[in-house]
Amino acid sequence: MSITTTATPTNRIKVWDLGVRLFHWSMVTSVAAAYVLADNRVLHRWLGYAVLGLIAFRLIWGVIGTHHARFGNFVPGPQRFFRYVNDMRLRREKRYLGHNPAGGAMIIALLALLSAVGATGYMLGMDAYFGVEWVERAHKMLVNGLLALVALHVMGAILSSRRHGENLVLAMVTGNKDLDDDEHA
Repeated sequence: MSITTTATPTNRIKVWDLGVRLFHWSMVTSVAAAYVLADNRVLHRWLGYAVLGLIAFRLIWGVIGTHHARFGNFVPGPQRFFRYVNDMRLRREKRYLGHNPAGGAMIIALLALLSAVGATGYMLGMDAYFGVEWVERAHKMLVNGLLALVALHVMGAILSSRRHGENLVLAMVTGNKDLDDDEHA
């Protein structure tokens, strides 16, 4: 699937800084590897620590990072979120240079769920919770919820890419997005 746009190279802008891009792809890699290597307790545990470290970095970067990295720039309130979702349903949603309200809400949901997966995983390594059935069940249920959110995240990126004629995956690699004619750098 190729997504093209009519923008020229002169109307491109750096949206995603290196910290956001490294966080994103490091998280993708760490979570995928932890899932695939779940039977290798040592590697799985260290990958879980990496995920928790990445979450800590993103929380800090969400406060002190560049404009489009800051939570204050993209975390929507409920009214803004539901208005955007309704506009999506009606196929009239606005394009955003940074995260749209649905993407912003997804980031918060993913960070919260990843934190819960990490917390239950950490608990399983403690003497007090090792082998405790409810913690193991909670960890597995949270992982399944995470897989569902990841699928929604990917579908949302594909939908938004198609609707707005841009390649969001490529933008998360290069950091660059095209400006519309009415947008200014």
